[in-house]
Amino acid sequence: MSDIAELLERFRRGPELLAVVLTGVFGEEEDFTPAPGKWSARQIVAHLADGELVTAHRMRQVLAEENPTLIGFDQDAWASNLDYARRKPKQSLETFRRLRAENVELLKGIPESAFERAGSHTERGRITLRRLVESSAEHVESHARQLQARREEYKKAKGKK
Repeated sequence: MSDIAELLERFRRGPELLAVVLTGVFGEEEDFTPAPGKWSARQIVAHLADGELVTAHRMRQVLAEENPTLIGFDQDAWASNLDYARRKPKQSLETFRRLRAENVELLKGIPESAFERAGSHTERGRITLRRLVESSAEHVESHARQLQARREEYKKAKGKK
């Protein structure tokens, strides 16, 4: 298996990883935060769904345009102004799944050389399609670990009550 094939498989597994970590999360656990300013499971999943929207757009820009400008976004403003605290986690997860599946289908059909196409990110500079895919896979894995830790924090907090 080529490194691109391995990367695409890792990228494809993101929704599965997230679904496993979220199994059994409902009710007050969806909204639990260990401290002020920390995101709840509900907010994290909404963030991942919107992040996949941004990733989908960036990937398409890099594939379709010559050295496009990839604009950064303020994740805290999105969380606040797009009301992540009220978004339905199951709906956010389904949105994430659908978008990721569309992105996987797009990426499966392109030549390996296309993964070296690049855009110019307003905060990170030059970024290749390969790096966009890698960072997107890493992003989901990181938040899955965060969600697992959040679940442990919730269990501890409930044990204290």
